[in-house]
Amino acid sequence: MGKVLIIGAGGVGAVVAHKCARSPEIFSHIVLASRTLAKCEAIQKQLPRPVDVARVDADHTPEVVELIRSVKPDLVINVALPYQDLSIMDACLETRVNYMDTANYEPPDEARFCYKWQWDYHDRFKEKGIMALLGCGFDPGVTNVFCAFALKHRFDEIHTVDIMDCNAGDHGHPFATNFNPEINIREVTARGKYYDSGRWIETDPLSVHQSFDFPQIGVREMYLMYHEEMESLARHISGIHKMRFWMTFSQEYLTHLRVLQNVGMTRIDPVLYQGVQIVPLQFLKVLLPEPSSLAAGYTGKTCIGCMIEGIKDGKPLRYYIYNVCDHAECYREIQAQAISYTTGVPAMIGAMMILTGKWQGAGVFNVEEFDPDPFMEQLNRCGLPWIETYPEG
Repeated sequence: MGKVLIIGAGGVGAVVAHKCARSPEIFSHIVLASRTLAKCEAIQKQLPRPVDVARVDADHTPEVVELIRSVKPDLVINVALPYQDLSIMDACLETRVNYMDTANYEPPDEARFCYKWQWDYHDRFKEKGIMALLGCGFDPGVTNVFCAFALKHRFDEIHTVDIMDCNAGDHGHPFATNFNPEINIREVTARGKYYDSGRWIETDPLSVHQSFDFPQIGVREMYLMYHEEMESLARHISGIHKMRFWMTFSQEYLTHLRVLQNVGMTRIDPVLYQGVQIVPLQFLKVLLPEPSSLAAGYTGKTCIGCMIEGIKDGKPLRYYIYNVCDHAECYREIQAQAISYTTGVPAMIGAMMILTGKWQGAGVFNVEEFDPDPFMEQLNRCGLPWIETYPEG
């Protein structure tokens, strides 16, 4: 039905490639590209059918343009680094090809998470008659779709949303990150922020926390953070009074993080070392385990979902929708850990929505702007089944 160019061959890129390869009726031709060709070739050998591979430096728009013109894809799936979103979007504009990603653009020299840079592309994409779909991972991504589904089918009004992300897995390392270490640590060490009555309220990093009993996992401490899906949900779902994002961390993880911060290893500004400018966080990234290497032997589960409160038929309603994903099961299926799996599967489903015409438009969009039903149906079919409950207040 369509040809896709996947840019990025990390853990998420591998999952996207695996899942696309299993649906040849939709993804008729797949090309996997990365700065490191060997990563693409390693994934290529694992796939159930032939795919092409290529080398590209996604920081350089002309290289991406050249590759797109060679491949002639119907859609570019960007699962590279968030720093590269704009260079890839520029290439899609120049070649008039649809675009999608799983995380919002971040400037390399500032830990700032917002959609403005990409939303500013809306008119240019609209003029070209092409579509850009932003943030189609799990959070952002599935959590946005959960909210759209809840508003369509379960609520007349949504007043509060708490997005809660728990990873209770054990990878056996004293300290490691489940996706790109540089991106992960920038995110965790940034100031927290939540939405309340039309205002954004900031908090010190990880200073607000509370416990929650996660299904199939148990009680875990979760910490308030800022996450980009709140920005798009506040913009696209009217009536929300309060919205927060929470993520769990073990005390061991937080202790390591505090030490790294205290000695300056999480800095993103360059320092001079033996006559060479280096960024400490980028150096730390080299020392930490590659996230895709964590999959073998990873045990435990993730639980990510939305606790939503609002009104239905004039009465207060509390509603919890979530997914539980098992690290070991993900590895048995496609040699991935659950963090990569829960991001990569929704990216494949988003691509499916575009190629099948279920989600269409000219311009730049977030996932909650489209009909959630076909996406929700595919979550159940593709390995991320969702569960609904109605907890008491």
